[in-house]
Amino acid sequence: MAKRKAALLLLAVAATAHADWTIRATDSEPGRAGIAHRHVVLENASGSESAVVDLAIFSAKSCTLRVIDNPTGETLSDTMPREKCAAGVNGGYFSVDFAPIGLLISDGRMIAPLQRARLITGVLSASARGVQILRVREFSLREKIGAAVQCGPFLVDHDERVRGLNDSTSARRTFAAIAMNDRALLGVCSEISLAELATILATTRLGDDLKIQRALNLDGGSSSAFWFARENGSAFSIREQKSVRDFVAVLPK
Repeated sequence: MAKRKAALLLLAVAATAHADWTIRATDSEPGRAGIAHRHVVLENASGSESAVVDLAIFSAKSCTLRVIDNPTGETLSDTMPREKCAAGVNGGYFSVDFAPIGLLISDGRMIAPLQRARLITGVLSASARGVQILRVREFSLREKIGAAVQCGPFLVDHDERVRGLNDSTSARRTFAAIAMNDRALLGVCSEISLAELATILATTRLGDDLKIQRALNLDGGSSSAFWFARENGSAFSIREQKSVRDFVAVLPK
């Protein structure tokens, strides 16, 4: 019995160590309207895995989100400068016939309705209330919504990582998050599981000013894309590997 308990303790310690991530390198650069790009390299406790996270960090007081419908399948890097956006990522899920899955509101117009489904449990939106990430049951169309995309699953809720997320499938990830002090961010991560990404966002300070309260997974894998307009007029870009139906962009109010 004692040997069994010792073995279980070792397994628990190993699991805890595997869950810990450490920042190995970080770099930041300014963009337009006070938006910053932060590039973070992380490593897990065993040193067996690494992850690279790129973030567009902005103030929800001075900036807002715009959802851009993309029925013709243009690239993020072509769309962002044309629409005069400061940063952006790919948005929500879509079907094989390129139709959006779940709520999609672009420039105040509903493109697709809200759905009740197991995976798409959250809504990222922008309105007079600011930038919000809400559970589907919390979301209401009674107020005027300028931009919204339904996606999921939730990664972080009430400052804690969400339990029960898939920890066996690694893929590129795109996400949105709300942090303390009216900070919000859009991000992309190198190949990692949903559970590992949730752990990184909830337990690793990706910046001194970033205590993440809620985070929502967006469409990932080959859809993942990131674009950031540098202060000097050039751009940092991670291109999607296939056409996507919509984009989430940051722009000054």
